[in-house]
Amino acid sequence: MFDLLDAEKNTGIELTSSFAMTPGASVSGLYFGHPESRYFTVERMTRDQIESYARRKGKPIEEVERWLASNLSYQ
Repeated sequence: MFDLLDAEKNTGIELTSSFAMTPGASVSGLYFGHPESRYFTVERMTRDQIESYARRKGKPIEEVERWLASNLSYQ
C-alpha cells in the first residue's frame, strides 16, 4: 500500500523494519462502510498462533514476534 501510494514521498511517513509508521502519530487503514459494521479488537496472540502464522508466511518466528510484539500473550 505504501509503495502504491508513494506514501513516503507524499506524506513524509516512513515504515520501520517492524512495519510501524513514523512519526508515531501517523495513522492509516482500510475502512469499509456497512450499516451492520462494528468495531472489534484483536486479542493477544498465543505462541501457537505466532508459530502457525510464521510458518504460513515463511518467516522466522523471531521476526514475526518482533512485528507483533505488542499483541503477544507471552514474553
